[in-house]
Amino acid sequence: MGVFSFVARLFSVPHSLQKASPVDLLNRIRRQVPRHHPGDAALLGAEAAVLIPITNHPREPELVLTRRADHLKSHGGEVAFPGGKCDPEDRDPYHTALRESHEEIRLPPTQVEVVGPMPQSVSKMGLKVVPVIGIIPHQVELVPSEDEIDSIFRVPLRYFLENPPLGVMEKEHEGVVYQLPCYHFQGYVIWGLTAYFITDCFDRIFHTGFQLERRLHDRNVDLP
Repeated sequence: MGVFSFVARLFSVPHSLQKASPVDLLNRIRRQVPRHHPGDAALLGAEAAVLIPITNHPREPELVLTRRADHLKSHGGEVAFPGGKCDPEDRDPYHTALRESHEEIRLPPTQVEVVGPMPQSVSKMGLKVVPVIGIIPHQVELVPSEDEIDSIFRVPLRYFLENPPLGVMEKEHEGVVYQLPCYHFQGYVIWGLTAYFITDCFDRIFHTGFQLERRLHDRNVDLP
């Protein structure tokens, strides 16, 4: 993991988003996500998947996040989206994301409007992870799994559209350097792959102006 450094980039909320209604924001998600489909090869090669649940709250759509239990060996105490490794019986990353979400926060798969997948990234364990964006009813009752989840919390969608990350760390995997952002919200620290997906997906969907870089180690070559 590289040294933590503060971000010094131009970050501005597009004018079209400043006055966008909750319905406008959700409809934009529905329109834009399919344009960033990672491709069938990426889905077939996925080793893990997470669900990015966004509520359809009439006043303010929210992002649903969890804090994993401290005793877990993998990502214990960290903020994360519900998700996990693909099981052999999982049909695809969608099934993995929905299954894990039901296990971790008791979110019924039937309550998820699956919008689609976004480009994958690599976890610190070296797993290829596909994020799946889904819209859920704001009133749905979510219950944390006692074995895995310490708490469930929600963050207004606009928080991530109006606030750039506080800083960025760098991580190298197989010769590629990834930028990992960090956010703070009401005592929660959102960083690592979770923050990467938030920043990357929302820039693709909403054109926030904050773009994360991937480059070859020790080379000034940006990757797509």
